[in-house]
Amino acid sequence: MDVFASLFMFWLVDMAHFDCMHITESCSDLHSNPLGGNTAAYLLLIKYWRRYRSCLAVDEMGETSSVENEFDDWFIESLKIYNNIHEYQLEHPTRVIEWTSEKTICVAGYSSDKNEILELLLPLKLFADDNQGLCAERDFKVVHGGFSDGSIHCLKHIPGTRCVVTNDGFNSNLQVWDLGGDDCDVIKRTGVLQRKSASSDKGVKIAPGLTGGPCVLHGSQISDIQLTELASGKPLYSLGKDIPDVLSSLQFVSDSVFLACACNGDLYVVDTRKPSALQNNPVGGREGVNWCMGVKTDLYSSDPSSCSVARLSSACQVVVSDLRDLRAPLCQAQLHVQRKTTSDDFMKVTWAPALDNCLAVSGFDGMVHIYDTASWRPELMEFQPLFIHRGHMMSDNEFDTSSAVVTTHVWHPSRPRTVLSAAVDGSVHVWDWVDKATASC
Repeated sequence: MDVFASLFMFWLVDMAHFDCMHITESCSDLHSNPLGGNTAAYLLLIKYWRRYRSCLAVDEMGETSSVENEFDDWFIESLKIYNNIHEYQLEHPTRVIEWTSEKTICVAGYSSDKNEILELLLPLKLFADDNQGLCAERDFKVVHGGFSDGSIHCLKHIPGTRCVVTNDGFNSNLQVWDLGGDDCDVIKRTGVLQRKSASSDKGVKIAPGLTGGPCVLHGSQISDIQLTELASGKPLYSLGKDIPDVLSSLQFVSDSVFLACACNGDLYVVDTRKPSALQNNPVGGREGVNWCMGVKTDLYSSDPSSCSVARLSSACQVVVSDLRDLRAPLCQAQLHVQRKTTSDDFMKVTWAPALDNCLAVSGFDGMVHIYDTASWRPELMEFQPLFIHRGHMMSDNEFDTSSAVVTTHVWHPSRPRTVLSAAVDGSVHVWDWVDKATASC
């Protein structure tokens, strides 16, 4: 028995905290489960043991040592850095994960054919008081589902409703969906909002309104941003500025103020109560670089000026700005990320809603990188991540560091270190990471 096999046997006694819930491969020897009732942990052992052996079988001449070492390092490290990790496998990969409640998310495929749109209940073990105890629900569960005839590139939940709005990434139309309820488990499309005056072959960005009746902010360029009432399709607000910059991100920060980030990095602050009020804040930097943004709002303040904005570039640079003073960066960083894809389609930056100074970045490779911005400075410097989630590189039948790419990620709205992420192979992970600095205290 080699060293890795010995570690496997040792690990059998302490596996209750580390689950992988959606395991499709069959196992003929489940009756010999040495963990007794903890079948989930045993399935995970079998799964990764097979992957480990498949890595070793790639080349019988012994040329797999680097892969073997990478697998070993990740596997042993994972025992220390996660409180929980669960996996779900979709039929088609998703680039959207949207919260519909504290325990449910909505996902949808982006393939060119027919795609599932699903509402998933997270494993209830995540929310159990005793993380080491048994829990009846230890898997993702489909609670509502339906089908879309086309791809879904953008999906937003409308707060206070059972409604989501989507766009296919190829035109300006918005699809409105009813997620169903206790008496119906089918997700149905209930309407389409068409923009007669706008045309886009790259789709639109969407942001839900925060107050009043259900409404949605949408646009493909800065010039055609519009706020539309869902029930009637009536335009409530139009920007009306001739600014053809392509839109990359859109978000309300108060009842009437929203931020719009252009692909060139320019940040627009717009107050819907003042049609002439429009602030443009260029990010600067070299041309040919694409940008997106992530916004952190103050949970205890309704003042939009208390927000922090992080703009992420395709050159792996992050610029953090304070809306109270946009003339200069609050801080910035060159990220320690090695790009594995030439596409910027999946690039994303998000702030942790329940942690101070933490943001996550994905879309460059098969990992989600978490950074602590507390030590960042106004001068551009390179910084190392606080935490890296590498799990999606283990979602195939081998340890894949080249083709695995994370398509999206989201933080849990109230659990400080719980994150969901998805990748191009259809895997969806929910993981609760451990802060090594806090754990060592």
